[in-house]
Amino acid sequence: METRPIGILYEHPEWFAPLFAELDRRGIPYERIPAHEHRFDPADRAVPYSLVVNRVSPSSYLRDHTSAIFYTQHYLAYLAEIGVPVVNGVRAHLMETSKARQLALLAALGIPHPRSRVVNHPDQLAPAAAELDYPLIVKPNIGGSGALMRRFDTPGELRAALDAGELAGIFGLDHTAIAQEYHPATGNSIVRVEALDDRFLYAIRIHNDASQGFNLCPADICQVPEARPAAATDDFELCPVDAPAKKALKMEVAGPPGRVVEDVLRIFRAAHIDVGGVEYLESERDGQIYLYDVNALSNFVTDAPTLVGFDPFARFVDYLERRAGIAHRRLVGVA
Repeated sequence: METRPIGILYEHPEWFAPLFAELDRRGIPYERIPAHEHRFDPADRAVPYSLVVNRVSPSSYLRDHTSAIFYTQHYLAYLAEIGVPVVNGVRAHLMETSKARQLALLAALGIPHPRSRVVNHPDQLAPAAAELDYPLIVKPNIGGSGALMRRFDTPGELRAALDAGELAGIFGLDHTAIAQEYHPATGNSIVRVEALDDRFLYAIRIHNDASQGFNLCPADICQVPEARPAAATDDFELCPVDAPAKKALKMEVAGPPGRVVEDVLRIFRAAHIDVGGVEYLESERDGQIYLYDVNALSNFVTDAPTLVGFDPFARFVDYLERRAGIAHRRLVGVA
């Protein structure tokens, strides 16, 4: 029986080199599916792949690949209709590309998270902010690399930005923005918990320089000064970015509380996320732990074998083999 290839749906040219390398090392047949340059026939019922792995990021628009975000929704729905198994399928993708959906899910699950309001017009920002406690941040609903995120310490700062017309662009691709209470992180550090196949994978604590406005990504800690105005300091956003690393930040293995790990797994079960990460912080405002960002795309931490003691990409490909049925066919000697 001929083995159908695994399809890797992606748009970034470099992020998944370790994944491709591990697939090549094992001789696993796969095809690269560029989500920003693709087509499909909705009438075709043939199943071309044993498995499709969705690796499309909401930050695609920062690389002029905006179409990939929305096209992926349609393509994943089509794959589900014809019976192709998908890692991080359409429901996971919809959660990944909407902070409003993430907030609603956290609320439904009773998981502590920063109080927020979802708005669709600049005129709604001031009244939304009045229902929250300053300082607060305003960010696009479809995020990615912390782009356009702004922090405001007082109502006057927000009003000045609104009067100057500075926030029209923050409503982003779907004309929706999030106003959210800002919680400085105790010790100026946050923790990212990674999970795979309904199991805890690892957690890392990342320490930030309080004088810098960093976007923190586990695959490559990097500074993106153009992504944030000078006013937006101390905000943590772990996500893949394109800028080269300018300053090494301290990272260490973390041991999150058991209830946090269970909350992450509850989120992933509810959102149908097979692999990803969730960030949390301990707030200087009230000492509470808040989960604040759900990521269905993970590049894993740089030099993971040294930091966490194993290669997450190897475990990820183990999982892909199981999902695609390749591991079973090897055991029974089927080509």
